[in-house]
Amino acid sequence: MYPKNAWYVACTPDELQGKPLGRQICGEPMVFYRGPEDRVVAVEDFCPHRGAPLSLGYLENGHLVCGYHGLVMGSDGKTVEMPGQRVRGFPCNKTFAVVERYGFVWVWPGEQALADPALIHHLEWADNPQWAYGGGLFHIQCDYRLMIDNLMDLTHETYVHASSIGQKEIDEAPPVTTVEGDQVITARHMHNVMPPPFWRLALRGNHLADDVPVDRWQICRFSPPSHVMIEVGVAHAGQGGYDAAPEVKASSIVVDFITPESDTSIWYFWGMARHFNPQDAALTASIREGQGKIFSEDLEMLERQQQNLLRHPQRNLLKLNIDAGGVQSRRILERLIAEECQPPETLIARAQ
Repeated sequence: MYPKNAWYVACTPDELQGKPLGRQICGEPMVFYRGPEDRVVAVEDFCPHRGAPLSLGYLENGHLVCGYHGLVMGSDGKTVEMPGQRVRGFPCNKTFAVVERYGFVWVWPGEQALADPALIHHLEWADNPQWAYGGGLFHIQCDYRLMIDNLMDLTHETYVHASSIGQKEIDEAPPVTTVEGDQVITARHMHNVMPPPFWRLALRGNHLADDVPVDRWQICRFSPPSHVMIEVGVAHAGQGGYDAAPEVKASSIVVDFITPESDTSIWYFWGMARHFNPQDAALTASIREGQGKIFSEDLEMLERQQQNLLRHPQRNLLKLNIDAGGVQSRRILERLIAEECQPPETLIARAQ
C-alpha cells in the first residue's frame, strides 16, 4: 500500500529523449513522452484499440503513435486518428498530472484535482550553483517501505558497507528520532573518529587532510510519500562538527526518491548533492561512482529480505530503538493511506 495523492519522481528528462517511456508507478502503467510544445505528458500505457502498450510506439508531431496499428493518441488521452478508421467513439485514456522540475519528472498517480505543483518540496541544491549533483536509478524488487527503513536506520552501514562508509563508531553513537508534522528526523553524531574510505575521498576532494580525526554526522529526514534526504558529512575534529566552517569540512545531502512500482518493487532514484568544490566535474563523477557502488551493496540484502517476508507473512519483526525512524515514517504513511480511503469530493473539499 502506498499513498497515491502525492508527487513521485517518475523519471529523469534524459530518459525521454526522442522516444516514449513506459513505467509503472504505484501500480499504474503509464507512458511518458514529450508532447506539444515539448511539454512532458503522461497517459495510461494502454492502446484503446487492442490493448497494446503505447510505450512501444513512437512520437510524431507531438503525438504518440501506437506501434501496433498506428492509432494516434493525444496528450489529453483522446484518440486523434487512426489509419482508415473513425475514432469519435473511442474511449479516453486516463491521464496523469506531470511536472518537470529540479532535474526530475514528477507524477501524481492519484486524484488529479488535488495535484498542486506547489506541494513539490523545494530542493535548494537543485537550482543553486554552489552545489553539485550526481546520481542514478536502480530498479529493486522490494517493498518501498523496506528502503525507507534502510535509509532511516544507518546502523547497517557498519556491516553492509564495511569497506566504504561503515565504521564501528556508528553502532556506538545512539540515534535520536524526532517527528515534526509529517517529517521524521533521525540524527546521529560521532566525535573524534577516523574517516572511512569514502569520506577520506571527500576530504581530499575539498583539499583537506584525510588522515586526521573528524567529527561525523548523519541526519536522515523522511518526507511523504517516500522521500529521504540525508545530511551527511565530516569536519576536522574539534572545529564544530555539523556547524563547522566550510573550509574545514566536507558536507553533502544524500538524495533518495523512492517510487513504488508495485507492492514489492520500486524505482530508486539516488544521488548526492555536494556543497563543496562544486565546479570539479571529475570529483562529481568519482563520488557518483563510489556512491553507486555503495547503494548496489544494499540491493541483494533488500531483495532477499523481501523474499523472506513473503515466505513468512505471519512472523512479527522486532522493533528496537534503532528502528524508530522507520517506525515513525510508517505511522505517517498509514495515516495518509487511511485518509485517501475517503470519497474524492471529501478530499477535494479539504484541500481547498
